[in-house]
Amino acid sequence: MKRIDLAIGIGGAAGQGIATPGDVLARIFVRRGLHVNAYNAYQSIIRGGHIFLTLRMSDQPVLSHGDKLDVLMPLNQDTMNRHLRLMRAGSTVLFNSDTIKPGAVSEGVQLCPFSVKALAPTIRGDLVQNTIALAAVLRLIGVEFEILEEILTLQFRRKGAAAVAENVGVARAGYDYAAAHFTALPFSLPDTAKPLAFFEGNQALAMGGAAAGVRFYCAYPMSPSSGVLHWMARHARQLGIMVRQVEDEIGVINMAIGAAHTGCRVMCATSGGGFALMSEALGSAAMMEIPIVCINVQRAGPATGVPTKTEQGDLWQVLGAGQGDYPRIIVAPTNIVDCFKIVPQLFNLVDKFQCPGIILTDLLLSEGRSSSDPAELDFNVPIDRGDVIGLNGDEPPVNGGFKRYRITESGISPRAVPGTPGHVHVVATDEHDEDGVLISDEFTDPHKRQAIHEKRMRKMDGVLPLLPPPALFGAADARVTLLGWGSTEGVIREAIGQLADAGITANNLQIKWLVPLHADAILSILSACAKVVIVENNYSGQFARYLRSETGFAAEGHIRKYDGEPFMPHHVVEGVKAILAGSTKLYVPVHEIQV
Repeated sequence: MKRIDLAIGIGGAAGQGIATPGDVLARIFVRRGLHVNAYNAYQSIIRGGHIFLTLRMSDQPVLSHGDKLDVLMPLNQDTMNRHLRLMRAGSTVLFNSDTIKPGAVSEGVQLCPFSVKALAPTIRGDLVQNTIALAAVLRLIGVEFEILEEILTLQFRRKGAAAVAENVGVARAGYDYAAAHFTALPFSLPDTAKPLAFFEGNQALAMGGAAAGVRFYCAYPMSPSSGVLHWMARHARQLGIMVRQVEDEIGVINMAIGAAHTGCRVMCATSGGGFALMSEALGSAAMMEIPIVCINVQRAGPATGVPTKTEQGDLWQVLGAGQGDYPRIIVAPTNIVDCFKIVPQLFNLVDKFQCPGIILTDLLLSEGRSSSDPAELDFNVPIDRGDVIGLNGDEPPVNGGFKRYRITESGISPRAVPGTPGHVHVVATDEHDEDGVLISDEFTDPHKRQAIHEKRMRKMDGVLPLLPPPALFGAADARVTLLGWGSTEGVIREAIGQLADAGITANNLQIKWLVPLHADAILSILSACAKVVIVENNYSGQFARYLRSETGFAAEGHIRKYDGEPFMPHHVVEGVKAILAGSTKLYVPVHEIQV
């Protein structure tokens, strides 16, 4: 049976209600057990501009928002002008002919004009066209009207029976008009009878925090990380989580460290600019050996940059965050479900090794949405708080002789939360000895400094054996290996399928755990590969430079994108072809759509 693969594009200005039809469509698809991937290209304004939502649905897992559009729903003339030229034979364009006029169109593209004035002559409001277009597209893909009627009833019932009747009536008019005047798409939606979950990456990160036992969350709202704060605030009372919106990121990280010092699990999130303000305090957490998890949702920089666009430009920022050397664990989730699963794993690690943990994601994952099997969201995860006296460890009261920073072979010293009887100790950001006595100024001691510094850094030796090494995806003898990190996994693996169709075998090595890095394992795999091409969303090849600094390995080719938009599969495919042909070693695709 041929795979169903439907991509719907909905575009217009901010304030035109683009999200609502997208949400309704996604809800219908996942209720039938169909897989969905959604990416919203938007601008940092409340009204006007151009927003374009791509909603891709399939009966098989969807790895990216893809290359094509099957249905275009332009809500204004600007969207029609930008996207009509990209529509291919077999695709459909639904639009309000009262206000939107099509231009030149490729052969085989079905134009489906409808008149709001004719179909809803007594109803005022710009959003009527959205309901009509939504009903029409559902008719074209064979969805029963009763399903749409049920959703509209739920959506508008708070506004009263009249609002429900009005919207259902408009939808019926659009549905029937499409049946009479437009050609249906050549398939109908199956129903697997196994509904899927549908959520964004920020929600997955927040839910992962809840599963991990987070009891304190604080943040300053900074896109594209604000969705974590929104979810936490909405569910705080139900889950027993204290949530605080703080005045700035310096306040956030210091408040988080203070809460973590009391023994509860603490998380915060920001983007690159806010993370820059947190850098010194992250070093403080490492010096005081207080476990904390910080999320950096990357956006296009530097400075304010492009707040609503994606990039993988903060790798070196988190590698060097804060002055001096200190232990840290850095992980870059590779998909939206991974955003959920990685949080409890990281909390167990930072609790065990008493150091900061950083989750490095980006706008594509954090604000992107994807479907998944609800069974993948396991909230009953193992919790390991590490060696905490009176919690997981037992030591008798020592009446003032407690060595909080006792030098051990592993580098891990048992910690005691404030108030533990008999375990009074000093915690400060200055260098200290085993007792916590400060040695950074008057009592400077080079021997103690060296010993305690080595003790802290020695903890990292124990982290790597607990992390799963990366594994090669695809045929080991492939002609080209696509090496990526974090969010590029889906688009790379979809590109592998397209390359196979073109007669080029490719495989993928995707790196998730960045610090500590499985340098030996990665080098062993890459040394056996025929040709390695690194794919990343930044200008300077930050991961390529990091890999070379840690392993000495230099890739033969690079595909980089830094225009604010994520890779599409054909960008990777065309880059591989160009590199294999020898026309370039660095391929930089140009985004075809002005969004």
